[in-house]
Amino acid sequence: MRNPLVSGLIYILLGAVFTYFAISSVNDNGWGFFAYLFVAFATYDIGSGIRLILLHFKIKRHMREKEKK
Repeated sequence: MRNPLVSGLIYILLGAVFTYFAISSVNDNGWGFFAYLFVAFATYDIGSGIRLILLHFKIKRHMREKEKK
């Protein structure tokens, strides 16, 4: 299983790339189909990235508490 922190950072990076594509698409062509598609992908990727990063810290905290017992 891959580290959730690394996966989360990759998702956030992809979200930033899709955000750039969305901004570029809106500047060139206005709010078309692809602009909405890029925004949807960016939203999904950033949300998934945040959830994975929070999961990483939750697992880390749980493992730390388990070691104390």
